[in-house]
Amino acid sequence: MRKLLYIALACMLAGCGRVSAPEEFTESRDSARVYPAYQDVVVPRNLAPLTFHVENKADRVICVLSDGRQSFAYEGPDIEPAAKEWRMLDGQVSVDTYVKNNDRWSKLRSFTFTISNDSIDPYISYRLISPSYVTYEGLTICQRNLETYDESVIYSNMANSNEKDGQCINCHSYQNYNPDRFQFHVRQAHGGTIIARDGKIERIDMKSDKAISAGVYPAWHPTANLIAYSTNRTGQSFHTHSNQKVEVQDTYSDLILYDVDNHEILPLESDSNQLDCFPHWSPDGRYLYFCSAYYEKKDTSAGVTKEYDMIMNYQDVHYNLYRRSFDLKSKSFGAREMVYDAARDSMSATLPRVSPDGRWLMFTMAPYGVFHIWHKAADLYLMNLESMETRRLEEINSPEVESYHSWSSNNRWVIFSSRRDDGNFTRPFIAHMTPDGRFSRPLELPSRHPLYHRELMRSYNIPEFMSGPVTIRPQDLARAIRQDSIKAK
Repeated sequence: MRKLLYIALACMLAGCGRVSAPEEFTESRDSARVYPAYQDVVVPRNLAPLTFHVENKADRVICVLSDGRQSFAYEGPDIEPAAKEWRMLDGQVSVDTYVKNNDRWSKLRSFTFTISNDSIDPYISYRLISPSYVTYEGLTICQRNLETYDESVIYSNMANSNEKDGQCINCHSYQNYNPDRFQFHVRQAHGGTIIARDGKIERIDMKSDKAISAGVYPAWHPTANLIAYSTNRTGQSFHTHSNQKVEVQDTYSDLILYDVDNHEILPLESDSNQLDCFPHWSPDGRYLYFCSAYYEKKDTSAGVTKEYDMIMNYQDVHYNLYRRSFDLKSKSFGAREMVYDAARDSMSATLPRVSPDGRWLMFTMAPYGVFHIWHKAADLYLMNLESMETRRLEEINSPEVESYHSWSSNNRWVIFSSRRDDGNFTRPFIAHMTPDGRFSRPLELPSRHPLYHRELMRSYNIPEFMSGPVTIRPQDLARAIRQDSIKAK
């Protein structure tokens, strides 16, 4: 008995029974088909292992991952590399796939991916929401550790909802990637803006009869306790013939500045026909970027509202990109200046995002409108802020929607939402950028189980990088939401 135990222990130490590539096989001309499609992607050094599902028909599957120095074999069709072994891989990694059918092995054509020395911010946060227009009770703001697969809830829509009074939470945002300084909105019951700073939580009431609405789309100044918001009167209409599902429009929108310390709202002057939306600060805080469209009601007949007029002419609404200089000492803005004239080409540009080094401006563009997440033609574009040259990001875009995007703090990565998988669900994709502004083929956020995203009936909304996790408990946020709000001046 003791001898058998020694033999078993020896086998364990020597790796007895470990998966290995077959010694006899034939070469196949077929390529390995894997989901997610990780062929030729660039992977952050600290990202969790890429798991994937081999879709080629086979009785048995073995994949060997090798960087030329060490190799690791795994049996499929679900390939789930061990974290310890994954961390040992470096540089270009080849994936050799062997499939067995009718007791005969064949080797499919290999593919490669590259593990970059550039790391990525360790956390992201996002909303998980059903792709529906009326069902939002199960909505959550979640955070994900990119170095593992661990996901946790920052706040759940159900925490303060009941059959009588429901809630909707949205628009989470951070100050300079700091998870200890964040905000999000609560709509309907206990409505207000939740602002958390270094453990202190406040619910702010920004409603005013002098403003279009409370603060909506946020942009926290990178160094000061100031948050720029757009205020919006938003509506949606549904298509009956177009392959677009819904059109979301702002019939009125404006910009405000909120002083977090003094609970004070500072309005920015604007023309009532000017629709200003989606503010974003430059990394030095000296400029506020935003998108803006000029729209005058076309039908002046009695009884025709601006809302109805815009619905009937929704394809005529085109947003350009602007910026305004900002003086922190006086909290004052300069005049608006055009950054990109999309309307000149009958296009519409939204969601301007400046890279942390201040060199690049990424934005989304489509033929019309402002909510491009609903527009199949929406693509990502990149502007060099030194030369002002702009190009469509062919290496990132797909035939489906590309929309919300954010930069990693080291300028080397972007994360964006895309519906390229099935046209219905938005998933997060990550792409590496070289110093000259070229991007790698995007990789889908890896999951612990390869088919997780195919089975998840939720969309990822507003992926944002974070330097670490939010540590405030969801219960503490729920309690703060139920407390009396602070009325902004």
